[in-house]
Amino acid sequence: MRYTVVIEQGPTSFGAYVPDLPGCVAAAENRSEVITLIQEAIESHLEALREEGLPIPKPHSTFESVEVAVI
Repeated sequence: MRYTVVIEQGPTSFGAYVPDLPGCVAAAENRSEVITLIQEAIESHLEALREEGLPIPKPHSTFESVEVAVI
């Protein structure tokens, strides 16, 4: 499955979360590390759902970049 991941850059670190998996988050000092950590977090999150007998949410979030003019 392919989930949408939102990555945000803060003043000193990067954060990531998965809109389709509430509570599935990661934080790291750089972008490549946060991508690795969020992938691991997704895998762990899905495994925990399986172990609890809960359904695996299907990915439904998408993203779009919108360009705007600065006035």
